[in-house]
Amino acid sequence: MATQTQRIGKRTVKIFKIQNRQGYAALCDDHLTEGSTQNQALDRMLKALARTERKAKKK
Repeated sequence: MATQTQRIGKRTVKIFKIQNRQGYAALCDDHLTEGSTQNQALDRMLKALARTERKAKKK
């Protein structure tokens, strides 16, 4: 399984092909997102991290 690593700000995102499924997954800071392409999984991760940051600022 080939893993690609990218950075979003100071965070590291691991993108990998999902076994026994079509598509890719992205893993970062206890978030897991899936997409049909690597870029889609990364875009969904960006949204998940932004949502978490908004929730943290409200507290």
